[in-house]
Amino acid sequence: MVDYFKPLIADLLCLPMPTVAAVSGHASAAGFLLALSHDYVLMRKDRGVLYMSELDIGLTLPDYVSALMRSKIGSPTARRDVLLRATKLRAEDAMKMEIVDSAHDSAEATIDAAVRMGEQLAGKKWDGEVYAEIRKALYPEVCGLLGLIDKVIISSKL
Repeated sequence: MVDYFKPLIADLLCLPMPTVAAVSGHASAAGFLLALSHDYVLMRKDRGVLYMSELDIGLTLPDYVSALMRSKIGSPTARRDVLLRATKLRAEDAMKMEIVDSAHDSAEATIDAAVRMGEQLAGKKWDGEVYAEIRKALYPEVCGLLGLIDKVIISSKL
């Protein structure tokens, strides 16, 4: 599983566009990592949790997973609670920990908000290649472990 999952995380981090995850239920282990691999995470607040189950089931984390957690969860206390307490986070707690960007009343509201955000971001008409390179530069540790190589891009839109 770990070998198959690594390229998926790499692909998400290299997409030439902004990405928005709509978490409409539980996102455990790989689901949590998939959500974190997006630029924005929106979550349903009336149902579902974010949960890293590895501690509870006796699995260690591959290096790229730990790096993704360090890159995307800024607070050491939040990382500790997610990984070393196996805390099941509801949307409002995940917002307080700055893991999710917004919480919504239902699955439909979450998906609608994610689509609206995606449309707003797409309306910016940013150069996708530049966007992807900036994203990779934001997360050098995890991108290095995933073997993602930086490219220098010079845009002529000045």
